[in-house]
Amino acid sequence: MIENSTTPANDIAAFVRSSLSRRRILQAAGIGGVALAAAACGTGGDDAASATSAPSAATAADLSDTDKVANWSNWPLYIDIDEETGKRPSLEAFQAALGVAVTYTEDVNDNNEFFAKVRTQLEQGQDIGRDIVVLTDWMAALWIENGYAQKLDKAIIPNSVNLIPKLQGVSFDPNRDYSLPWQSGFGALGWNKAKLKEATGTDSMSSVDQLFDPALKGRITVLSEMRDTMGIIMAWQGNDPSNFTEDQFNQAIEALTQQVDSGQIRQVTGNDYAGALESGDVIAVIGWSGDMIQLGEDFGVALPETGGMLWTDNMLIPALAAHKKNGELIMNYYYDPKVAAEVAAYVQYISPVAGAKEAMAAIDPALVDNQWIFPDAATLDNSFVFMTLTSEQDVAYQRAFQKAIGN
Repeated sequence: MIENSTTPANDIAAFVRSSLSRRRILQAAGIGGVALAAAACGTGGDDAASATSAPSAATAADLSDTDKVANWSNWPLYIDIDEETGKRPSLEAFQAALGVAVTYTEDVNDNNEFFAKVRTQLEQGQDIGRDIVVLTDWMAALWIENGYAQKLDKAIIPNSVNLIPKLQGVSFDPNRDYSLPWQSGFGALGWNKAKLKEATGTDSMSSVDQLFDPALKGRITVLSEMRDTMGIIMAWQGNDPSNFTEDQFNQAIEALTQQVDSGQIRQVTGNDYAGALESGDVIAVIGWSGDMIQLGEDFGVALPETGGMLWTDNMLIPALAAHKKNGELIMNYYYDPKVAAEVAAYVQYISPVAGAKEAMAAIDPALVDNQWIFPDAATLDNSFVFMTLTSEQDVAYQRAFQKAIGN
């Protein structure tokens, strides 16, 4: 348990609240890696000053003009795919148009796990072999504050002006000098409709109470991404994940521990829960919205009636990346509204690109009003952005979370 205190709400949450009423693995990285990652920098409080004074990232000679390649690390199920050929249409089009061959690797399964893989190289000033990485807000903040992300050349990314207003001016990167959002999405409930019907008599879910129904014992999973799992549990308990006390966090930890110890929760996972849902080994999950939508009509997804979690994943250019310009060309391409709409139509996550909704009308009119891609105020009102944590809080909360899930 942790001593009682309070922390100001995440300023992203505050922004969304003011404009809209209120407002993605290894089975956890292990406490040593988590603590080291969190202790490396502060990820809370007023980050604007720290972001602007972040150490400059180490750079290398940019080989982009002569070496027409780029290496991109992203999460699974996070880009458009041709189901028949297995190719990625938008990426194929980029390569044809710009003449840059992209090695696209789906090796970001959990923020802490990915950071653990490359942390030693970053700390020793070595190229990690990637020209773009995609990381969630709080991890992006850690990279920026520690000089692991290079400043972007906006002259190469003119389409960056298409970033929607709600994602501009974030605390960890006030001028978006180091990051551009890739997609946003929700931590939500997901389920296998047929298996849920077989176990409980209904093929729909709307509450965490249903997730913890004894009829699903040993057939549910929750995310190793602490902020999504704990946020949803705190909201279920009637507390605000964007502004909570340590006592309230401890209350949620107790609930999680009980569900793990009882065997109700089968496993704590990263993106790899999707396969278990498809096979029927798992019936229901706390998972990520777009992943579950991509599984098809035999699966359901919903924000809990008590509220889901809202997050953003960001594109960064790592320190010493050998093909910085090529990475920036990729960013610019995907900030074309038509391309952004093509990706959103497949991944079904929230597009950060202004004009994508209008472009969607020509691609798939049925998706123009899709709340998972273009959420309205009411949908956003049923979601939270997790409270910004200081480095000390993050270490303590991650340690408590790891203990609860048995690590």
